[in-house]
Amino acid sequence: MPPGEVCWRAAGASQGGLFETCEPQPAASPGAAPRVPRWYAGLVRQVVMHSDPGRFSLLYRLLWRLHREPGLRDDTLDPDRIQAERMARAVSREIHKMHAFVRFRPVRERPGQPDAQCLHLAWFDPAHPVLEAAAPFFVKRFAKLRWSILTPALSVHWDGSRLSLDAGVPQRPAAEAAANAGRHDGEALWLAYYRSIFNPARLKAAAMMREMPRRYWSTLPESAEISGLIQQANERSGRMIAAGREFASSDEFP
Repeated sequence: MPPGEVCWRAAGASQGGLFETCEPQPAASPGAAPRVPRWYAGLVRQVVMHSDPGRFSLLYRLLWRLHREPGLRDDTLDPDRIQAERMARAVSREIHKMHAFVRFRPVRERPGQPDAQCLHLAWFDPAHPVLEAAAPFFVKRFAKLRWSILTPALSVHWDGSRLSLDAGVPQRPAAEAAANAGRHDGEALWLAYYRSIFNPARLKAAAMMREMPRRYWSTLPESAEISGLIQQANERSGRMIAAGREFASSDEFP
């Protein structure tokens, strides 16, 4: 069917706006299955995870056009293709950010329970629904632990042998409180390490903010240190330079 005659809705989404007039249409007679280039198949896997409600319409429009416009296969400047590729990159970045910024905290189910036996809990609020795609990374990295990652739309659980998804939507304040409740001694060591590797002479605050936007800070223990480290950067850099000059002028310098 032509793209203009198809309405797409995600399961569980609202039924559209007040003036939406799309009505169900009879299915067209099935024709030959369209053949698509490899780049389109890759786009579909990423773009369907974007939060834009128009993602399905865009992908279907591209599919329709690929079936009827042979030149589109090699047209890298086509506006629909550019938009889909931009959305795919945004999804890939969000998966990468989730891998980098999820922080687990142990939740003890009984007094004195060792960290290795605790349930490790994390809260994350992704810009796009990428939890299911990101979860295998955590299975590989934390295979011997029991853990759960809570997000506004889905939760994922690993019991040491099986990965499961829960479509229940947790209340954000409660989920964040539970994920933040398990602060432990290892976190203090991590913060000490983070402070020790911070190099004020190489600080580029704008670049750091691009790589670690503030919307991720609520779940990052090290975020409490960032503002202070930035404020002290100039003073610490000055001390490092002065110490270097003093050493260079001493008799110990070869």
